Amino acid sequence: MCYDIKTSLEKQLRVALLGGNKAEADEIADKLKIFSKDEVNLYHASGFEHPTMFIYTQDEPQKPIIATWGLVPEWSTQKETIWNKTLNARGETIFEKPSFKDSAASKRCLIYLEGFYEHHHKNGKTYPYFIKHKEKELFAVAGLWSEWQSELGEVLKTFSIVTTKANELMAEIHNNPKLAEPRMPLILHEEAEEKWLNEELGQDAIEKLIQPTKDGELIAHTVAPIKGSKASGNVPEAILELRYAELEVKQLGLF
Repeated sequence: MCYDIKTSLEKQLRVALLGGNKAEADEIADKLKIFSKDEVNLYHASGFEHPTMFIYTQDEPQKPIIATWGLVPEWSTQKETIWNKTLNARGETIFEKPSFKDSAASKRCLIYLEGFYEHHHKNGKTYPYFIKHKEKELFAVAGLWSEWQSELGEVLKTFSIVTTKANELMAEIHNNPKLAEPRMPLILHEEAEEKWLNEELGQDAIEKLIQPTKDGELIAHTVAPIKGSKASGNVPEAILELRYAELEVKQLGLF
């Protein structure tokens, strides 16, 4: 699962700028002007609030586009009836599910994150963790996207984050007893990023990329509540470590 994330729209744009295309630098920078200060820095963003972010697509891998979290398929009649259900796309079935199969074949994308949040369950209570890459300030997760048009002519680009089975760390954190198995976002290394956006890659090759992150690449710590009345909100402090006495002394990949 991946419903809560941390990212910076400015940092997401760095990927395009690092590509060396200076001629488009001003155009890329202009994309930030439509966002407010609170929208640019997503210290904690919930998918259920459908934030707008930058994604990198197969069409122009070096040119980010603006898209809303919560994929709305082209055939959908109303976005409100589906986009809470399509925040994540289970990697093992993206070529089967009606909501995702067209995007899996021809509309794959990358979303760059600084980290994500997940809850650990213990003795009937939940404890939020912030998870990030051990070495990378920004890492790519696999996504699917779509372009939807309403009956009134509204055009909306939307995306979903692809998930896979959990690695060792995430299996320990994401232990929700209501779920069949622990999950995690599909994090791609550099070579896999290129393959994910490769239009010529077929289903078999794409499915081979859907693997958990290698053990040891992620680190995590507990944070203040991110849900409910005590939630810290979209503030820098959201990622600060907060220890819970009722948890075991053992920590999961501390910074």
